[in-house]
Amino acid sequence: MRIGILGLGVIGTTYAYAFQKAGHETYHIVRKQKRTSTPTKIPVHLLDGRYNSKGEEKDGEYIVSLSNEGDEFDFILISVASGKLADAMQTIRNDRLKGTVILFCNFWNTRQEIDLIMGDVPYITAFPTAGGHMEDHSLNCVLFDHIMLEGEEKAGISNYSDLISLLDSADIKREIPNDMFEWIWIHMAINAGVTSTAGRGGKIDDPNRLARELMSDSKALAIAVKSIRETIKTVEARGVDLRLYKNELMPYKIPSWIAGIAMKKLFATNELTSRIMTLHNDINDIMYGCKCVYDEGKKHNLDLPLFYANMDRIIAD
Repeated sequence: MRIGILGLGVIGTTYAYAFQKAGHETYHIVRKQKRTSTPTKIPVHLLDGRYNSKGEEKDGEYIVSLSNEGDEFDFILISVASGKLADAMQTIRNDRLKGTVILFCNFWNTRQEIDLIMGDVPYITAFPTAGGHMEDHSLNCVLFDHIMLEGEEKAGISNYSDLISLLDSADIKREIPNDMFEWIWIHMAINAGVTSTAGRGGKIDDPNRLARELMSDSKALAIAVKSIRETIKTVEARGVDLRLYKNELMPYKIPSWIAGIAMKKLFATNELTSRIMTLHNDINDIMYGCKCVYDEGKKHNLDLPLFYANMDRIIAD
């Protein structure tokens, strides 16, 4: 299949690498002024979680090809940070590109708001379980064995079966939640609880260090669990039935001190989970989610003392 990827970011390139290795053609949609400086090859170090629960360390090379105006693709992968989807779609329209869009994004928007941004472009909402960072045109990344994916009925795209074939070819499984939008809001609320706890000292300028410190401290992780219990209330205030997401929320129902110990053990023994925590260092993206949850809580006059106190220290810095 022909797969377009907007930009040359970590998430898009990680999945493009997996798809290219599976025999598909991948093309990156890059602004004209950046085309001459785009590398033709990217060294990749991958902790691959698709075939082994502990992950396998792999090194490889990704061949970069660029798209052209008017190109047609089976799918176009868009992973953009902090509410930049409208700009991304304008780029797709300006280049007259065709293809079903896969949204790999954090957003606090409603389905109706995203529908307005997407217009008549067919799209499906999904969420990556991958991460990493790009430095000096070299990719260091983690790839889990599945993605979160909207169910066929709610997605309403004509080539859903082709998407399943694409994922199968790259040995990527699917988990299908009740509603992909609601799942993303829950994911953002959980992350906001974790991030605000990690940065409770008031500074988040070194996410890597904060993540390592948090993962090794069961008491801090217990605080994070308490904060998550608060932040989840913002999703419930939006009308989401949390009973439909028992699996996602189960770890935060048990006593916080037990959860803290269990999470510390998980991070110590699961390299996939711990490495994805330390590799994500986009402060703007991290703060976008926190701010969305913070504003939603204030909007509904929710009582979130732990989360607000930690966030106020971060915002004040």
